[in-house]
Amino acid sequence: MKNKKVVLAYSGGLDTSYCVKYLTAEKGLEVHSVLVNTGGFTQEELVEVEARAYELGVKSHTSIEETANYYNSVVKYLIFGNILKNSTYPLSVSAERISQALAIAKHAKTLDAAFIAHGSTGAGNDQVRFDMIFQTFLPDAEIITPIRDLKLSREEEIEYLKSKGVEMDFSKAAYSVNKGLWGTSVGGKETLTSNGFLPEEAFPTKMTKEHPEELELGFEQGELKTVNDQSFDQPHKAIQYLETLAGPFGIGRDIHVGDTIIGIKGRVGFEAAAAMLTIKGHQALEKHVLTKWQIYWKDQIAAFYGNWLHEGQFMDPVMRDMETMMESSQKYVSGKVSITLLPYRFQVNGIESAHDLMSAKFGHYGEMNKAWTGDDVKGFTKIFGNQNAIYHQVNSEL
Repeated sequence: MKNKKVVLAYSGGLDTSYCVKYLTAEKGLEVHSVLVNTGGFTQEELVEVEARAYELGVKSHTSIEETANYYNSVVKYLIFGNILKNSTYPLSVSAERISQALAIAKHAKTLDAAFIAHGSTGAGNDQVRFDMIFQTFLPDAEIITPIRDLKLSREEEIEYLKSKGVEMDFSKAAYSVNKGLWGTSVGGKETLTSNGFLPEEAFPTKMTKEHPEELELGFEQGELKTVNDQSFDQPHKAIQYLETLAGPFGIGRDIHVGDTIIGIKGRVGFEAAAAMLTIKGHQALEKHVLTKWQIYWKDQIAAFYGNWLHEGQFMDPVMRDMETMMESSQKYVSGKVSITLLPYRFQVNGIESAHDLMSAKFGHYGEMNKAWTGDDVKGFTKIFGNQNAIYHQVNSEL
């Protein structure tokens, strides 16, 4: 006979609070809630969430600190690939859901739980991401998704919790917010339609800086290690520090429009100052230190990698193959990037690197050449264009 342990991916919000009560009262299961922190919770918030879980009646609650591992296994490659979904979105939520699901699956194994549950609805991407990880690593566990399977409205969830004597703030916030290391997603009435930007009050980080500031980012083999005069032993700490400097400028705010895994279009707002600055600074450095074919092929791989990650396919072994290529490309991606921070925007001013291929000893673009002669270029051009010349001469109309 199966045991009655169920591990629940828990955040403390309405959906997962409903799941606790439903799984205990209606299913008779022993609920073990798990919160995986990927950089979005303070220590005080973690304590509050734990207290709330026990008040709801969980058998045990566990907070798993996953920020460093999230960076090393996922975010690092999003930087190496300069990955922005549809040239806009740094995959803030899609990336962290994979790390969270993997950590929860591992915890469920240690408890030998017969069931695993999450509070995803039936209309979003997260249901697929969680299910795919759980079915891969816990093939014998039954996946329970009350909100999705019962097609519950928010009002129905609130009514049920009140009937169980649950006291919590049921007032509906105007905007739903999900914060993590790589950015914060924001959803509201404006993102439910095809037109309209989020108002200032929707963004969690308020715009409090107006005067320009100079910023210097230091990269070592593709990883962010210094911000201005601050050095960090772990890149994820540099990212968190960078967010505190740039977020108050209102940098990194946008709305992403894309195709969901289940085939419908969706819009989501986000703020991701550190992610955007890190990616654009890293990309500027790469333009100087990589060859054109390194850049070309890495771009092709990165586009696929980002899309496959977004669709929950992180455990496909081809992802490890692409990570190996991207990591190899970072051997000489070291140097400093100069950036100016301005209200709602930034500008990349330039780079300094010992590996800069824009070396003056080979000539200045558009001016003088130093490593070849005019005759060298004439001969090169004749051979380089020979196939086109033959084609057009053979097929020209007389």
